[in-house]
Amino acid sequence: MTIIEHDFGKNNRDTVRRFTKLITLEAQHEAKVLANPIPYLERATERLSQLEMALLDAARALDPQPGEQPAPPQMVEIDKAEYERLLRCKEKLKQAVEKL
Repeated sequence: MTIIEHDFGKNNRDTVRRFTKLITLEAQHEAKVLANPIPYLERATERLSQLEMALLDAARALDPQPGEQPAPPQMVEIDKAEYERLLRCKEKLKQAVEKL
């Protein structure tokens, strides 16, 4: 006797549920996503491009702009932990931009 495995569309439903969660839609939209995914994919693509632009803008802010005059050094006091967080953020931004 052999067992025939069938998921009755469970994998598709799980994929749609995960997708709707990722693009922050409510559960009521799952059936609409399954029926017509194109508008939702376009929305997700637009959101990804917005995030990519924000990432690139943040990375550009790290470096001096062309033609920008270097400012004279000034003493600024910040907490060492905050400075280390800023350095980690700077490194993460550079790594993320390199992956693009």
